[in-house]
Amino acid sequence: MIELGVLADDLTGGMMVASLLESEGVECPLVTSVDELAQIAESKATAVVVARKIRLVDAALAQEEAVRAVQALQDIGCKRFFYKYCATFDSTEKGNIGPIADAMLGAVGGRQTIFCPAFPRYTVTLVDGILYLGKTPLGESFKRDDPVTPMTNSNLVEVLQTQSQRKVGLISREILSQGPDAIERHIQDGDATSFYITDAADDEDMARIADFALDWSLTTGADALPVFLARAWQQRDSSIRMTEAKTHLSASPGYEAFIAGSCAAATLSQVAYFEQRHPTFRVDLIKASERSDYVDHILSWAADNIASGPIGVSTSVDVEGLEITQSKLGRQGAADLADRILGEVASGLHILGVRKFVVAGGETSGQVMSALGVKQLAVAGFDELSGGYCHQAGNKPTSFVLKAGAIPKDDFFFIAIERLREADVFG
Repeated sequence: MIELGVLADDLTGGMMVASLLESEGVECPLVTSVDELAQIAESKATAVVVARKIRLVDAALAQEEAVRAVQALQDIGCKRFFYKYCATFDSTEKGNIGPIADAMLGAVGGRQTIFCPAFPRYTVTLVDGILYLGKTPLGESFKRDDPVTPMTNSNLVEVLQTQSQRKVGLISREILSQGPDAIERHIQDGDATSFYITDAADDEDMARIADFALDWSLTTGADALPVFLARAWQQRDSSIRMTEAKTHLSASPGYEAFIAGSCAAATLSQVAYFEQRHPTFRVDLIKASERSDYVDHILSWAADNIASGPIGVSTSVDVEGLEITQSKLGRQGAADLADRILGEVASGLHILGVRKFVVAGGETSGQVMSALGVKQLAVAGFDELSGGYCHQAGNKPTSFVLKAGAIPKDDFFFIAIERLREADVFG
């Protein structure tokens, strides 16, 4: 039985959840299309992640996707549902966290749900409804200046309320510490409330949340809560199948490439580090907008270099470069062009024989997977690769390490590619 069905609003976030669950002994493949769920139902999986690129799309479209995912998971007998979004609650006044949760809650027939993006392992905590990154409130952190989803308000009750007509309340840490009965009384007292921001400052709080919400039809949050839900159901029923976390996946013999689309500082450093050691094509989006053959130009360069070792293709630029590009192409125009180019490049590189990809950036990862037609992935356990190691089987087996832009280590590509090379030996 599928104990948990997760809808993730982007690919790298979905990968992280799947990987963390794998580390808990929960076999958890990832699919990018609900059409693949029928195969999952016939497998030994006890959880599944459906990763869709719905964080930044129109809210109505995101709701349609959410309902479709819930219905498909219901069709394979999924026991409970989870909506996964970013730990920094990335959204705007229009959504999409509120609208997606609203659609999912209606689809599962639930009365209320919780919102807990806390991830104490990485010092993301919630106290009195205020989200902290380390000791810094969200609205005073680097997320305040996010070019796509600027988070200027640290109070998640207020943030969520702007996105939904449902009444939003708070389950404070004080109430949480009093146990399930106190939480139930608090919920009963808030009879008109169906959305609850839920405090969590440490792993004990996360365990308490999982304990009282385990049988709720829908819960929502970031990467941490599914782990504690899994521990809770394993404690309740020891007969549920557990597996060993995988360090190496199947082999994927072929060429190697690094594709970077994130403009996060960590990714900029990684691209620079890689460029000092291997050929790297720096995409100029303004020039690309003026040349219809720009992708062909990149692939011709790749064909000349790929046999000698890893190559890199990057649209990543610093703040000044980004501002120049956006002033010429517009914010959305620049983002769409970068996505299109990197997707087409990934497809062309695959035709040239690349079978090992390291991809930097959540949106970029989603675009690459879409361009390559990836529908189902085996996922390795969480470790130094930050949950991004996965493999697509088939007659052209291909392995990936997908990283969020902000994940550090200048030599991340080299750590990742070494693991994929080891898999050719051990996988």
